[in-house]
Amino acid sequence: MPTINTDKVCFVVVKARELESEDEGVEADASNATDDGFVSVLTEDAFPTIRDEVSSFIEAMDIDEQVELVALMWVGRGDFAASEWGEALAQARARHEGATSTYLLGVPLLASFLEGGLAEFGESCELYAADRQ
Repeated sequence: MPTINTDKVCFVVVKARELESEDEGVEADASNATDDGFVSVLTEDAFPTIRDEVSSFIEAMDIDEQVELVALMWVGRGDFAASEWGEALAQARARHEGATSTYLLGVPLLASFLEGGLAEFGESCELYAADRQ
């Protein structure tokens, strides 16, 4: 059972959703793919403010929280079952190297996987989202 604060996971979920929903690399204008040379292709360098915010938040977590966040994402992705939580934690701890935020922000559908991981343990971000409105 995860011990990481659900609000912390939900903050990462909200920010990851913002990153996923942004049309990165596009300036607001009336161009289209026919005449803009496909400048609307997503880039890693776009929207640094949100990316920096969530990255800093993850890196400010202690190592145990970072390990749990990775393990929770793996459970939500289906790499481990909730009943294999101990094994998921052990693997996340053994594989930990470099910036956790870099790894997590490179995972497509991160928000969905984290929410799925929470759901496996009977948790959700519904109350978190309601508190923020």
